[in-house]
Formats: sequence, C-alpha cells, structure tokens
Amino acid sequence: MSPAEIRPGRDEDRAGFIRLIGDCWAEFPNCILDVDREAPELRALASYFAKAGGQLWAAEKAGRVVGMVGTRPLNSDQAFEICRMYVEATERGTGLAQRLLEAAETHARAAGAQRLVLWTDTRFDAAHRFYEKRGYLRQGAIRILDDISKSLEFRYAKPAAGLVVEALDAAAAASAERRLSEILIACVESGASVNFIRPLAPEMAHGFWKKVAADVAANRRILLAAWLEGELVGTVQLNLDTPQNQPHRADLAKLLVDPSARRRGVARALMQRAEQTAQRLRRRLLVLDTLAGDNAEPLYRSLGWQEAGRIPDYALDETGAAHATIIFWKAV
Repeated sequence: MSPAEIRPGRDEDRAGFIRLIGDCWAEFPNCILDVDREAPELRALASYFAKAGGQLWAAEKAGRVVGMVGTRPLNSDQAFEICRMYVEATERGTGLAQRLLEAAETHARAAGAQRLVLWTDTRFDAAHRFYEKRGYLRQGAIRILDDISKSLEFRYAKPAAGLVVEALDAAAAASAERRLSEILIACVESGASVNFIRPLAPEMAHGFWKKVAADVAANRRILLAAWLEGELVGTVQLNLDTPQNQPHRADLAKLLVDPSARRRGVARALMQRAEQTAQRLRRRLLVLDTLAGDNAEPLYRSLGWQEAGRIPDYALDETGAAHATIIFWKAV
C-alpha cells in the first residue's frame, strides 16, 4: 500500500482537519472539540498559519486527510512552535508522524529557528513518547487551559540546529529518560566503561536515569545534555553530593555520546560546559575516573585533566576479566 502524500494544507481541508482532530481527541475521556466556541480557526487553518508567518501541511491518502502538522514563529528567542500535530490511528506506526514532524522542523530551521517548542495535552502519553524520542524534553510549568475539556498541557522544547549543550531541570531530566537510556545502552554495547556490563537491559538503564532525575530534583546533581541538529545525542553529569568538608569539589560522571554522533565535537562540548558549570557553582576541583584505555582518555588529557594514579583490577567486564581505572583531576 502506498504511503500517504504530504502536501501543503489548504483552507478547503477544513472538514478533514476537524474530523481528524475530533477523532484523535475522542480517544481520551472528556476531551471534546468544540470548533465554533474554541477553535474557529480550523475553518480556514491554512490562512491562519499564513497570517502568523507559518506553514501548514496535510497528509492525504485515497482522498482522505490522515495527518496534519503546522509551525509558526513565536515572538521570542528565534523560536518556532510545532502545533496541530495529529495522525489518524490507522496510520500510526507507518512513519507518517515522523515525516510530518520532519517537514515542520525543516521549514522552521530554514526560516531561522534556533529553538522548537510545542504543547501537548497531559493525557497524550503516546505523543509524549514520540516527542521525547525525537529530542524534545519537558520544560517549565504545566499550562492550564480554560476550555471545555479542562485541558492541562506540557511544554516540550529542544534546540533546532547546531551543537547545543544545556542543563536539564527536574522535568526535563525525567522526560529525557527514554532517550538517555537508548544512548546509555548503545554506549555500553560499543564498549564504554561506565559501570555497566553488556548487554545492558533496558529496565536497568531506565532505573539508572530515574535515580539521576531524582538527584536533579533534589539539587544533588547537574545533568547536561547535548543536541546535534535537533537530535539529543549526549550527556554528562556533575555530582554535587560531596562530603561536608568538600564543598569546593564535584565528581564528573557518565560522559556519553551516541556512537552515531561521535567525532563531531559533542564530548568536548559537554566537558567544556561541565567545567564552566562547576566554575559558576564555585566547585573549583573536579574528579573523574575512567578505565585505562577508554576512548575518552585522550580527550581528558587534551583538556588539561591530570592523572592522579591508577587502581589495578578495579572493574570487571562481561567476560570476568579485570581492568585498571585511572583517576583524573582538574582545577577549574
């Protein structure tokens, strides 16, 4: 069966758009679409987006609208909003949602977007998983809408382009769990020495990131994430939970870069941002450990980290063989 065609949306698609949105909302209790009272723009949606400086797309199959998405510029920080993203139930899992999102993101980047933002109902769990897999993370407070459906919405966002490193708050750390678990599993499989043995079970990876998110929420840990051209590809942490007599120190841990994004400056950018963050927090001494021969060892040395010593037989691999670890430190 041929895939749906994605084309520019038209005002004449109004009936298809209204039906599609209504069907999607009807999948959830007390989620009601009232066009005349709350969404009259749906009767001329293409014109609505054009007036806002944006663009609308429709996915059509056998003369039927089976998907849609729009994007428009916001009034701050060169941000674009992704909105009105819906896919008919029969087309989910076919890749159509990904194609629609890519169309909107490509348009926004071409228009100069530096950040992509979207709002999604707190009831739309499948949509949350979809967006998080594509690098969007929750940010800020829940938005309360005074509508007939009593809607509450999460705000999701990500950098649109380039190599960007940001610190994650508690909400973002929690919503990053799925994507960071994928990165951790891929890094362990490629031989990274990060305290896990391959093959790493997904439930163990998820459990690890849940603990990290809890530490972020308790201000015990700083979690940094790196995006490359809109894809979440790397992370590193600063552990601030040091003893009472070591308030000037932090432990750097879990430098991870998706194997598909290596050799593009991601690890270096993460390390440099971690050092800058430590300086801002007045943590002037940083410590890390890595297994001897780890791929990141040359990076640490090139950034001025000093070897303090080696501990033999520190960790075991999946075969039971023991490996030495190197302790590094750096004053920042």
